[in-house]
Amino acid sequence: MPFEFEYMKIDDCKQTWQAIRDMNVRGAPAIAIAAALGLAVECGSQKGKLADAEAAKKYILEQLEYLKTSRPTAVNLFNDCARLAEFTKGLSGTADEVLAGYVAEAEKMLESDIADNKAIGKHGGEAVLAKAVGKSKVKVLTHCNTGSLATARYGTALGVIRHLHESGKLE
Repeated sequence: MPFEFEYMKIDDCKQTWQAIRDMNVRGAPAIAIAAALGLAVECGSQKGKLADAEAAKKYILEQLEYLKTSRPTAVNLFNDCARLAEFTKGLSGTADEVLAGYVAEAEKMLESDIADNKAIGKHGGEAVLAKAVGKSKVKVLTHCNTGSLATARYGTALGVIRHLHESGKLE
């Protein structure tokens, strides 16, 4: 950084764990989503291999616990792993249906983060403009990467700046 952007191919929880531990993934929201989706990828490779729903749940819960050890200080990681664990405990059906249910929830988590970030950007942008009485455009300074590299895509504080730019309100 800042001159290159690289996608890493992640095939399983071990690679996900290592990417988080090595700080290839940065930002609390991005870490949590990487963990959730890394396990989702691994769930795809487990289809047809687990005996029943209970075995699938046990497998997912163990992997969530393992992923939490990648970054013990990442609050989002712990919160989202706990939420996904509770969700997983409530799944039923065959082993493959449990795996598919987890994958769908992890993908929903990604979509939700993007939607939340866009809402933060919109409401934050409106709040900034409301404080800038008499100005049609504003200048904004931030000092932290709270953008698309730290979240699923849009950003939180940088989402505000992005929204202002998209609205033509940023100098």
